[in-house]
This record gives sequence, C-alpha cells and structure tokens, in this order.
Amino acid sequence: MSIVKLTAEDGYIVEFEDHDGSPPKQGGIKDVYFTTDKKYAVAFYRKKLDSVAEERLERIVNRYRKNIFEQVGGNYWKEIFCWPERVVKEGTKTGILVPFYDKKFFFGPSNGGDDFLEGSEKEGKWFTSAKNFNLFVPVNQKGDLQGYLSVCQQLSRGVKKLHMSGLAHSDLSYKNCLVDPVTGSACIIDIDGLVVPGLFPPDVIGTKDFIAPEVVATAHLKDDQRKLPCQDTDLHALSVLIYEYLFHRHPLEGDKVHDQDPEIQLLLEMGEKALFIENPFDTSNRKTVKSDDGDFLPWIDTNKLPYVITGPYLKELFDKAFIKGLHNPYERPTADDWDVAISRTKDLLLPCSNKKCSMKWFIYDRKSAPVCPYCGTTYNESLPILDFYSTKSGDKYVLENRQLIVYNNLNLYLWHVYKNIFPNETLEDKFKKPVGHFSFQKNKWYFVNQTLGSMRDITDTNNPIMIPINGKVEISYGKTLKFADENTSRIAYIRLTNTPHS
Repeated sequence: MSIVKLTAEDGYIVEFEDHDGSPPKQGGIKDVYFTTDKKYAVAFYRKKLDSVAEERLERIVNRYRKNIFEQVGGNYWKEIFCWPERVVKEGTKTGILVPFYDKKFFFGPSNGGDDFLEGSEKEGKWFTSAKNFNLFVPVNQKGDLQGYLSVCQQLSRGVKKLHMSGLAHSDLSYKNCLVDPVTGSACIIDIDGLVVPGLFPPDVIGTKDFIAPEVVATAHLKDDQRKLPCQDTDLHALSVLIYEYLFHRHPLEGDKVHDQDPEIQLLLEMGEKALFIENPFDTSNRKTVKSDDGDFLPWIDTNKLPYVITGPYLKELFDKAFIKGLHNPYERPTADDWDVAISRTKDLLLPCSNKKCSMKWFIYDRKSAPVCPYCGTTYNESLPILDFYSTKSGDKYVLENRQLIVYNNLNLYLWHVYKNIFPNETLEDKFKKPVGHFSFQKNKWYFVNQTLGSMRDITDTNNPIMIPINGKVEISYGKTLKFADENTSRIAYIRLTNTPHS
C-alpha cells in the first residue's frame, strides 16, 4: 500500500491509500479511495468530465454547499446529506472529497445470527425489499415503525431542502439513501449529480423502480420531447421510497400483465400504464399472494397490511402520489407535505402490547378497534384521545385536523401547545423540551404540567382552574384543557375510552 498526497483547489492537503494495483471500491461512475485519517472518501470519475460537469462540481462544493451548511441551522443537514466538500485533481482525473459515513450507517454484529452483512453500508435495498428485510437484515437492526417514520421524515426534509435551494437530486432511490431504522436516521448520498433547472441538466434518468412514469414513457422520444428528471420526478421517487420503507414492497409492481416481453412489461408497468397496486378504483393490478411467496410475507399481502394502516394523513398523501399524481406530476405531494403528515402521524402511534411484535408500534386513527395490524394484538388499556382546537381571533375555537393518542409517559411538546410552532428542521433546541407528560396511576390518567405557566382546566367555563407548574390534572372524558393564554395556543378536548374501542 502506498500513500497518495494531493492538494485540493482550496489548498487543503488530501492523503489517501492506494492499494498498489488492487482495484479500488467502485461506484456506478467513480473509483473510491479512503483518506488515511478515515474521515473522507476520495471518489475519482473514471471518465474525463466535460466543462459543464466540472462547473457543476465547483458550484456543488462551493455555492450550493454554502447555501445549505453555512446558514443558521446548517449543522442539521450534515447528517442528512453526504455533501462533497472539495474537488481534487490527479493528472487528467477529477475527484471529489466526501465525508465518510457515520458508523450507524454500517451493519453491525447480529447478536448471534448470520453476520454476512456486518461492515456493509445500510443501503436502502436491504429495507425496501420484503425478502431482503425478512431473510438478511439482522433482527437487532431491523428497527421498528417509529424508526421507519423518522427515516422517511429525514428523507422528506432532505428533499425539501434541495428543492427550496432550487436543486433536484434527479436519481433519488434506495441506492442513494443510507438508512438506520434503529435510530431513525437517513443520509442522502451521490449529491454530485444534482440538477439545476435551466443550467445543469441530469446526467441520468434515474434508477429503475424510482423513475417517474412520465420519464419512462417518453424515454424513447427525441430529446426535445422527453421528460427529464426534475423536482417533480424527485417527488415521485420520494413517495415510492416512503411507501417501500413502510411496507417493504413496491407500489406499482402488481400482477397486471401488459406484455409478454419482460422489458416491455417493465416499461409499461412503470411508465405509461403505471397503476397503484392498492388503487381502490381499479383493482386490476392487485398483488395475489402465492404459495411460494413465504419469504415475502406478511409485507406482500395488501389485504393483511393495506396502506390505510398508516393513518389518515399518510393515506391521503399516498392517494395523491399514486392515484391523482401518478400521471399528473403537479398533483404529487411535496416533500413538506410528507414532513407535516409524518409529524401528525407520529401523534397517532400506540405501543403494541405484544413484546414480541416486530414493529413494536402501530397507528391508531379511531376508525377501527385498536388492534396492531402487524401481530394482531388488541390494545386493551384505556385510551385518552386529545382533539385539538385553535382560534384565529381569540374568541371562537374550531376543531383542527389533528389528534394526539395518549399512552403512559407520553410527552407533550410546544408544537402541541402552539399552532405556530412546528417540529421541523428549523426548530431551535430550546423548543424541543417536553412541557408536560401523561401518566397512568392507580387506574387513573393524569396530565402533569412541567413548564406551562398559564395552563387551565376550562371544563367548566364559568369556573376555570389553574394548573400550576409541577401540578397535575386528572384526565377524564369531556375534560377540556387550555394550554396557554396566547391566541396561538390550543385547547384540547379529551375523550377517554375504557374499553378497547368506543
């Protein structure tokens, strides 16, 4: 092994290991080496770049990078993006210096199982395919529903930030996303192919299974008639990824046969004839469970695990993505839509009573009995449900389209208290601390007020009762709580079920 030393264009010294004739790690279009301090990867393009590609790289490591990382809150994006930091040259070859992935994005020991994945990158394919997920991902690294929702939320925020910056990824797929469902983390990689509308066109049309139908359907046409990757196509890919991470199946790969030729079948299935496998208005592409599908169960079974189990907010966006917007890009949900919907869906989570449940959580939307769809266990504990009301003028409070499902030791946060505070990437750390929590003691529910200085029980409007800091109030059916005096604060009306469902 020899050490190669290069100087980046800004004067930064780069030292990486060359294994003297042994082939480097290879990506799709790059050869990858690792710096001696193991902090960076150095990726050289195998083909000589033209002037447009060179200029794009310069902007990515300079202007675009500064616009994201050198603004207020820039540190937040260092985990979500593996962003190239510098351009390096070696003879006629051009390369980029990219931060090394965090160790949580590599498989660890399996705690007694098969360790063949140990040390491998947690590429999304291991978690989006039911067979891969069932057979190869170690149990201790599968994660749970709460973790997958957080993974999807981080991906949504990453795509949202790119789009707000006037950029598009153009090749968003499981290959370009590393995930860790245990910590709920995601990292978008291969940033060097970013599309800038009107300035830098896409290098590729995308990765199979994630290419938008309009791109697939027009790929054979002349250049001026083709639909190319852009922000709209990112939104299709993001929707597919979210569906796959939550269900470990593809939303368009059903049983409908369009052509006996496999290549033509794929083009039609993903392009002109694309049809959501769970479309309630056209069931011709439903997936039938076959006798040899054991390695894919239960995920392949849309009757057992239909998309509606993700609750009303995500169900609405899946409808927009795969019914209304499948062939109409302008109808697709935005990345911010996904972010908001996931936040509200997290408020509907209940812990499964079955300690052996694979997903550990399920989403309860009050339209059916609280039964975990993953293991069939009924939630038999009493269940407080908070309906939120808010006001524009301070007098008339109206019902919002959001609830909070309560379980023991659940925290309440400022984004529940105030309608103008959002649990997104811009939220300051000081606003992330709990302001109260729910507690189940001696068969009674209580809310414990930790920090809210003007909280009142207004069940009896003629006799409101102050709930002091560190004080608690018993939760019962019909209890009404006003969290604060400001017009931006909410009122919560509480319903309490004493049976599994009412």
